[in-house]
Amino acid sequence: MARFLVVLDVDSTLIEDEVIELLAEEAGSAELVADITFRAMNGELDFAQSLRERVATLAGLPESVFAKVGARVTVTHGVPELVAGVQAAGGRVAVVSGGFHEIIDPLAAELGLDHWRANRLEVVDGRLTGEVVPPVIDAAAKSEALREWAQAAGIPMAQTVAVGDGANDLPMMAACGLSVGFDAKAPVRDVAHVLLDARDLSMLLPVLGLPRA
Repeated sequence: MARFLVVLDVDSTLIEDEVIELLAEEAGSAELVADITFRAMNGELDFAQSLRERVATLAGLPESVFAKVGARVTVTHGVPELVAGVQAAGGRVAVVSGGFHEIIDPLAAELGLDHWRANRLEVVDGRLTGEVVPPVIDAAAKSEALREWAQAAGIPMAQTVAVGDGANDLPMMAACGLSVGFDAKAPVRDVAHVLLDARDLSMLLPVLGLPRA
């Protein structure tokens, strides 16, 4: 039985990028999408609504854009050390994201994560339609994923950790035993139990009482 569970946000947490913005650059809608993302992460817009608005601008992109954007993604410093340290101590590491399976699947497999969940973009005849395949992974779905994974592994909620940076991470942070704001936006800074401002996720290991390699 696993001893504890660490669940991380993906965009601007597990990775240095906002994938929707990288996709938008390919679609020519980068400025519009960046503005919507900023407002959503600061709690000014409903996440699901903002996601649909941003994804709509991607309509017509070829499916090959996933490989192109995936190659540009940078994993945040310290992630491999964090995953190895947590798993060596009998814990599990998962990610849940308002981003996209098409980018996260290969990344999660490469990093050896235990669980991951994200949105999926609709593709018809090799091109993005500008729609998200239901259900939308929004703030409530992030919290539900954390609870589901903990229950399946027999891990008490008190032994769960949620790491994120934006407003859509707040419900899972409210549900977990320890909430960590990682280079976080204002709404998260107000409620997180711990703030990590250096962009090095191995810094989470000492917070969990684990040694850094």
